[in-house]
Amino acid sequence: MEQPGVAASAVAGYQSAVPARHACAYTSCYCEENVWKLCEYLRSHDQYPLEEFYAVFISNERRMIPLWKQQSGCGDEPVIWDYHVILLHVASGDQNFIYDLDTVLPFPCPFDTYIEEAFKSDDILLPGFRRKIRLIRADLYLKTFASDRSHMKDASGHWQKPPPSYPCIETADSKMNLDDFISMNPKVGWGSVFLLPDFVNRYGRQS
Repeated sequence: MEQPGVAASAVAGYQSAVPARHACAYTSCYCEENVWKLCEYLRSHDQYPLEEFYAVFISNERRMIPLWKQQSGCGDEPVIWDYHVILLHVASGDQNFIYDLDTVLPFPCPFDTYIEEAFKSDDILLPGFRRKIRLIRADLYLKTFASDRSHMKDASGHWQKPPPSYPCIETADSKMNLDDFISMNPKVGWGSVFLLPDFVNRYGRQS
């Protein structure tokens, strides 16, 4: 268990790459676009090199993944998402950072604190709920991601949740490829796919 104050001190020595949480572009239930907008902000500002940042898709074959410390959660109970998207900063210091606009944890949050508090461990989960990670460089995410938001409409064509006010994100090649990012098949889409423990070992503090 991390000692009280460790997360706060880690954040204190780190300059956030984006504005405060309340000032970021945000639409509830559109985490993939919220992270795209964070990447867009990073590209237009030179505080950190864009290549230090990654979009992180969290899902599994069943599209049932528990995450703790989510704003939509209740007490100590996890939220079961079909997928979730966060931003990873592979910083030059000895601690990496997670940006999650839907968490009650700090924004940004030290990587190890986020893993411990939001992911906990796959060891406590039934196999069908264990998490996988698709990691995509921020520059590649900006170039390739597209969504027409059709996944947020019901069978009658009504919005299940209100969409962002800005136009849909699209590329010259696609208007909708969200499923390729949510998929944890390494032969599909962009980036690299990890089991959660491998992701943690690669980007957590090396003791």
